[in-house]
Amino acid sequence: MPRTERPETAEAFATVLRECSEGRRTVRVRGGGTKEGFGLRQDTDIVLETAGLAGIIDHVPEDLTATVGAGTTLAALREALAAHGQFLPLDAPHVARGATIGGVIAANSNGFGRYRYGSVRDLLLGLRAALPDGTLARAGGRVVKNVAGYDLNKLFIGSFGTLGVVVEATFKILPLPPVSRAAEAIFATAGDAFGAADAIVRTSLRPTALVVERTDDHRWRLMIAAAGEAAPVDRAMREFARVAGSARPIDDPEGALDPLREIVDSAADGIVVRAALPLSAQPAFANAAARADRGARVVADAASGIANVHLREDRAGLVAAADALLANARVLGGSARIERSSLPDLGTVGTAPAGAFLMRRLKDAFDPQGILEPARSVIG
Repeated sequence: MPRTERPETAEAFATVLRECSEGRRTVRVRGGGTKEGFGLRQDTDIVLETAGLAGIIDHVPEDLTATVGAGTTLAALREALAAHGQFLPLDAPHVARGATIGGVIAANSNGFGRYRYGSVRDLLLGLRAALPDGTLARAGGRVVKNVAGYDLNKLFIGSFGTLGVVVEATFKILPLPPVSRAAEAIFATAGDAFGAADAIVRTSLRPTALVVERTDDHRWRLMIAAAGEAAPVDRAMREFARVAGSARPIDDPEGALDPLREIVDSAADGIVVRAALPLSAQPAFANAAARADRGARVVADAASGIANVHLREDRAGLVAAADALLANARVLGGSARIERSSLPDLGTVGTAPAGAFLMRRLKDAFDPQGILEPARSVIG
C-alpha cells in the first residue's frame, strides 16, 4: 500500500519530493481525485495530497487577481469570490466532486466558457511549483501585465504532475455578469446543428457556451448560453433564434449545462473518447460516432472543437468502435484519446502527440529519476 503524505507548506512539498528523488521512491500527486481514472494505472510508493495547501493566499478585488493554494477547491474559490461580486471564469467539470485549482492546471481542464473567457492558459497569471530536486520554482507574477516566466506556466499546464507539483497559482478574475440567459434548438442532423453553431461563431457574439448534444432519440440539440450586460445578451438570443429557425428558452442554464460538462463522470461503463477537431470537421466526426455505436452519446463544445463521445451500446464492439473514432479524428486533421474506459485491460492513451520527444526531454530535465507519476509519464 502506498503511503499518503499531506504537507501543509510549499517548502514541505519540496522537501518530500527531494527525499523521494534521492530514495527513488515513486510519487502520485492527488488533489480532489477527479482525474484518477485518466492514464495508465500503476501503484506508487507515495501519494502526495495537496489538500493541506487549501485557501486564498492573496485577493486584490481592485486588481482583479487572486492567488490561491493548489489544494483549494473550485467550489470554495467560487464562493469566496462571489462574496466580492467576482468569479474565476473557468467552468471546469468535476466541481461538485471536489476539483482543485492544482488539478485544473495539471489536467488543463476547461469548460464550455473557454470560447468567451479563454482557457487555463489565458487566465493563469503565475504559479509556484515544487520540483523533484527540492527547489521551489516561480513563473509569471501576481499582476495582469506581468508575463515573466510565461513559458514555464505553459509547461505545467496539462503536465499531469509529471514535471513537478503546482503548490500556488494566481489567476485573472472578472466581475460577475449581471445577466445570464440560455436557449436551445433541435435539429434532425448533425450537419444542421453544427451549421447553426458555425453561423454563431462567425458573428461578433461571444457566448459562454455553444454546445451540440446527440439526444437519446438520435436528434441533435444545440444549446447557447450568454452572460454580460442585458443588451448583448438579448442580441445573442435573437441571433440564435434567427439562425436556428426557432428556439426555446432554458430557465436554468447551469442545470442544463452541468450534466453535459460531466459526461465523462456519468459514463459508468463503456468508453469515452475525447477529440480535439477543426471546427469544420465536427459534423463528420459526430456522424462517425453515430455510425460506430448507434447508442453513442455525443457532447461537443462547438465553438472550440472539443468533443466527447460515450460509446455504450455495442458491448462486443466497444474497442473496435473506439479505435475507429481515434483514427477518424486523425484523418479529419484532429487528435483523440480514450478519456475513460470501464475495460480494465484498456488504457486511456491515444497515439503519441507531435513533439513527444521534446516532452520526454523535458521530463528527463525536470525529473531525472522518473519518480513523478511514472504511469502517466508516457502520455506526456
